[in-house]
Amino acid sequence: MKYLYSIIFLSLLVVTCLDPSFVRADGISGNHLASITGPGRVLMVRHALAPGTGDPDIFRIDDCSTQRNLDASGRKQALAMGEWLRSQGVERARVFSSQWCRCKDTAELLKLGPVTELPALNSFYQRWEEKEANIQALSRFLSEQPVDETLIVLVTHQVTITALTGVYPPSGTGVVLILDGEGGFTIGPMVQFE
Repeated sequence: MKYLYSIIFLSLLVVTCLDPSFVRADGISGNHLASITGPGRVLMVRHALAPGTGDPDIFRIDDCSTQRNLDASGRKQALAMGEWLRSQGVERARVFSSQWCRCKDTAELLKLGPVTELPALNSFYQRWEEKEANIQALSRFLSEQPVDETLIVLVTHQVTITALTGVYPPSGTGVVLILDGEGGFTIGPMVQFE
């Protein structure tokens, strides 16, 4: 089973890298920029670099010392993501985060506004029985959001982004969702921040 997950991971990684909608933030075109700053835009971001996989067996949601956390590179990466967004005119956003410390830290370091915890963004890696409920709650949350000019930023985990969009994002990358105003959305480009 372990080997099967490795094969799936590598396959998704290859597809992601070959996907023409995968763009670097420092080379984003006007069309891609519009997909981030237009009405009804949501930027789902995988937390910044946090070495390792999953969480320790002693994991507690209310104790960061029991979790896998951002390292110095991850903190620098999260700051750079926020700086890039501000350089593109995004001064403030509605920011929501998973309750995991690596996500909350990423969200705070973006410096785009207050961060609200959203349990629907929590990881279900090693907790697969929670997947369906989390994705349903997240879909419901998205369907309730206003379609206006304020960017919504959701800081979450790879498993959540992949389950909702089919995209496998590396740490510190974002996937744009475009709300349709009728409870649904389309998937826009993937953006890597560096």
